[in-house]
Amino acid sequence: MITRRGDDSRIRSYRDLRVWQEGMRLAENCYGLTKAFPKAELFGMTSQIRRAASSVPANIAEGYGRDSKGDYIQFLRISQGSLKEVETHLILCTRVMLLTESEAQSILEHCDLLGKMLHRLIRSLQGV
Repeated sequence: MITRRGDDSRIRSYRDLRVWQEGMRLAENCYGLTKAFPKAELFGMTSQIRRAASSVPANIAEGYGRDSKGDYIQFLRISQGSLKEVETHLILCTRVMLLTESEAQSILEHCDLLGKMLHRLIRSLQGV
């Protein structure tokens, strides 16, 4: 049985999953961070980071709604890929001076946490 953190009730929706909730928080933080980017980056880095960040919880939700465990795992892996894309864009932003390392650090740490959560969920679904 999958339960919510600190709660004995069953998961009834992907919205009850901590991993989805953390994915949504990551996307919100990325949207906030990119608001300060130059207007010239609206269709560049701003768009890329927002798209990749929103893809993380979206793929968790889509996989949850699939009919098979294998499909769910595949969508969780896609979510992991999107997470790595966010990380890469943030690192690039520090290299091209759109962000300072300290501005990117907390989101990168959140990415690490979320990546571990996704990995554990995948392993759990695989029965490993």
